[in-house]
Amino acid sequence: MESVLSLIAIFALALLLGGMVFFAAVVAPLVFTRLPPVAAGPFIRQVFPVYYLWVLALSAAAAVALFPLSKEAAGIMAATAGLAWFLRQVLMPRINHFSDAAQAGDAAARPVFARLHRLSVVANLLQMIAAGAVLAMFALR
Repeated sequence: MESVLSLIAIFALALLLGGMVFFAAVVAPLVFTRLPPVAAGPFIRQVFPVYYLWVLALSAAAAVALFPLSKEAAGIMAATAGLAWFLRQVLMPRINHFSDAAQAGDAAARPVFARLHRLSVVANLLQMIAAGAVLAMFALR
């Protein structure tokens, strides 16, 4: 049973990390370099909720599979899933609100948007590091 759980965890972690890296390195840059700004923003707003569900689902699946194997690794992945939920349900709507306000000419909204956007980037980076570290720990056993 332990080897099956390990395999499930490694598969979920690989899909998670691969999807996150692909989105950050390929999808997001292509959207903002190939689409006009009036289309890029609305398109990316449609992608992010799906992206965060991907992160949440795979992090949660990894956490469940890892729980009998390593409480520490399961906790890291549960925290990663919780952070994905926060980013999707709390931070993303605030980022969208301040982005809209800044685009409408509200000068005070620009720095708030920039700060919240930086926070989301750092949070995503932390999630990638967490997934990579846990993946390495179990893949190299």
